[in-house]
Amino acid sequence: MSRLDTLLTMLEKDPADSFLRYALAKEYEQTGDISRAIEILEHLRSDDPQYVGLYYHLGKMYESEGTILKPLQIYEEGIRIAKAIPDFHALSELNNVKVNLEMLE
Repeated sequence: MSRLDTLLTMLEKDPADSFLRYALAKEYEQTGDISRAIEILEHLRSDDPQYVGLYYHLGKMYESEGTILKPLQIYEEGIRIAKAIPDFHALSELNNVKVNLEMLE
């Protein structure tokens, strides 16, 4: 059974598990199915916006598609969430990736 199959099976038992949904998105990303990974992370963002780990990876996926505005919006949203929680590690990563992307504009 592949990792993808294992995650899908686990999600059948607990479809609301944010970590499993995040892991599934990362697995799709690893297989090259970025659009499916983005779709899953966008649903997770809608259902569990406080799952702060998704913002960095979702922004990076949008960056890989060659866009700048969308990832900047994602990073800014993640920064607001990370400040509110607070999650200083996520806040630092999101600030850094946002500044680096802004330097490319």
